[in-house]
Amino acid sequence: MAQPLYPGCDVWLNNPLRPYEACGTSGMKAALNGGLNLSILDGWWDEWFDGDNGWAIPSADGLDDPDRRDDLEAAALYDLIEHEVAPRFYDVDGDGVPRRWVEMMRHTCQSLGPKVLATRMVRDYVRRLYTPATVNARALNSDYAGARELAHWKAKVRGAWPGVRVEHVESFGVGDAPEVGTPLTVRSYVALGDLTPGDVQVQLLHGLVNSEDQLIDPEVTELQAVETYEGGRHRYDGELGLGRSGPFGYTVRVVPANPLLVAPAELGVVTFA
Repeated sequence: MAQPLYPGCDVWLNNPLRPYEACGTSGMKAALNGGLNLSILDGWWDEWFDGDNGWAIPSADGLDDPDRRDDLEAAALYDLIEHEVAPRFYDVDGDGVPRRWVEMMRHTCQSLGPKVLATRMVRDYVRRLYTPATVNARALNSDYAGARELAHWKAKVRGAWPGVRVEHVESFGVGDAPEVGTPLTVRSYVALGDLTPGDVQVQLLHGLVNSEDQLIDPEVTELQAVETYEGGRHRYDGELGLGRSGPFGYTVRVVPANPLLVAPAELGVVTFA
């Protein structure tokens, strides 16, 4: 069915109720065939929509009245089709070519094509999950003592995590007119409760921000514990250089840290400033 369906599709409409989109492989196949996605920001589209590779249907996620939510999202969808999608599709030049539409198609193939390939997905699974999990499994003792120790540590961290919080963050070194290469020093005060600095990693997330002050593809720099205070409180410091121009933002988060974790998200806990 997909073979005749996708090559003949100009706009791939996907309008599930956020956040119930499982993944979005149908929209990925559309992108590979030059189709432009028109979708709720959920699943893969929430991650890779950039404003030029299709359209995002505004979501009324959070409303308690499901009928009101349907009305709002339907109105937003119709408005997008009437004022943005259709005008761009039918805006053709003297040769009958919708040049702005074709530009979006090319951008879609260029920006999304390498990302939505199955080979990229499998490669990420192997590098980020399967291989680290195999290495960790071999590192555990054959008598399961290492596995029991890791399970005990996980239970301890989950139980103590409600006491983890970022109390204060401050920065130095960047003035009102920052320049590329300017060093930024960040200091964060973190309460760990019953945990120790060895149980966690305090990270500085930094990078460009969009018009809504949200970080775009943030980079991660580990902050180092430099002082310890009473009550399980610690100070973490770090420094980085501003590597590019444009609006810059940062935040601090705390994640569990253990050499035998496959990934920091394995425990399902995180604390942000």
